[in-house]
Amino acid sequence: MFRKKRKVQGDETILSLARIVGDDYILYRKEDLIAYECDGLTLYKGMPKAVVFPETTEEVSQIVNYLSNCNIPFIARGAGTGLSGGAIPFGGEVIISLVRMKKLLRVDYENRQAVIQPGFVNLKLTNSIAHKGYYYAPDPSSQYACTIGGNVAENAGGAHCLKYGVTTNHVLGLEVVLPNGDIVEIGEEGIADRPGYDLLGLLTGSEGTMGIVTKITVRILKNPEGKKTVLAYFDRIEDASYAVSDIISVGIVPAALEMMDKTAIEGVEAANFPVGHPKDLAALLLIEVDGITVGIEDEINEIVEVCRRRNVREVKVAKDEVERAKWWANRKTGFGAMGAISPDYLVQDGVIPRTKLPEVLAKINDISKKSGLRIANIFHAGDGNLHPLILFDAKKEGETERALAAGSECLRACAESGGSITGEHGVGIEKKEEMRFIFTDDEIEAQTNIRSVFNPHNLLNPGKIFPSPSRCAEIKQEIITNREPVIN
Repeated sequence: MFRKKRKVQGDETILSLARIVGDDYILYRKEDLIAYECDGLTLYKGMPKAVVFPETTEEVSQIVNYLSNCNIPFIARGAGTGLSGGAIPFGGEVIISLVRMKKLLRVDYENRQAVIQPGFVNLKLTNSIAHKGYYYAPDPSSQYACTIGGNVAENAGGAHCLKYGVTTNHVLGLEVVLPNGDIVEIGEEGIADRPGYDLLGLLTGSEGTMGIVTKITVRILKNPEGKKTVLAYFDRIEDASYAVSDIISVGIVPAALEMMDKTAIEGVEAANFPVGHPKDLAALLLIEVDGITVGIEDEINEIVEVCRRRNVREVKVAKDEVERAKWWANRKTGFGAMGAISPDYLVQDGVIPRTKLPEVLAKINDISKKSGLRIANIFHAGDGNLHPLILFDAKKEGETERALAAGSECLRACAESGGSITGEHGVGIEKKEEMRFIFTDDEIEAQTNIRSVFNPHNLLNPGKIFPSPSRCAEIKQEIITNREPVIN
């Protein structure tokens, strides 16, 4: 992965960091840093001062201690698949990349838990324990590339979080390097509900602003006995939306309940894993039920009947694992597939009560017409986690700004429906201003006060999540134009 380089040359910061990790594990030349200007949100970019690649918790601690003493801001980074700009530098930070910390340290099948380092890839954990009949439940669409450390930072979800919960529901313990370099253990292996404050819950989803996770204990699950998947086609998106609530209301909680609208279907069918969905569909539902084999057939029959009552055009059950896998590959690559029908896209991540699906999807359609930009909807319908993808061409004057405005309006519609501005992608840079849609200034201040307990000098991932009264919009504009603002 790393090529041997000539001896490091640079200022005292570069030389000091090289002494910690070794000359071969630091990047500081501009041509090497370009890949770290952004993460999965490519609209904003900033140049870091350096990128270091520690291999141990002790090296992370030494790096953080040095940077903290020198008052130099720093950011932890995993695979860079984040979609809200949480790992994007404003300019001048040192990025601490955790990709070398990628070991599966221990698996305890008896107590159903695994201990991993933060750079361990999500899907690799399931693949590593599948031979024993176990798996790791959180399954973001990027699970083939994203790291579990990044999942902890963003509290990532996935298609199956409807039944099994998001990352925080599977974290049992964390080893964390605090912003001053101290190493602490939070939680205890095998004890899921300790007395006192829920620090595990606080750290999970804190977007790398309170500490750097260097070891994670997670819950692993036994593979379900049975699993069946249904694909339902609808001529009206309203019928598909009502079917979502109807399925839950009859007492069935599917493992996954996904929706794609007409534009999303167009994209996935034009990309690498086409299924052969009809081109004139308004929407489809992908529904999966798992659990004890006895009873699954009854649940499937009831789901089929619910869909029929909602005027489904066609509903079918996967005939075998090959067909099921094909349907899921089509869905899992949905975001990337939009590149087949649009030069650029911006994905949003709002949450609504699922009973408001018809209303909010209608508002998103209105936003699309008003902005003059197509919006594809591909999302976790069962828990109301919407992913409107605003399609645009950055080369056309004004389209990027229109896409950003349309994305913000989609989040406003979610907030006004009683929902939230993020379900699993985090706030990062992208949604800082939209935090005001759901929190008052006093509530934002209370949260920044909590952050200050862990990160008193705001050196760890500064400028993320929370808007500042006068500088937030200014900073956001400076990033998009590639200037280097002062970090406050």
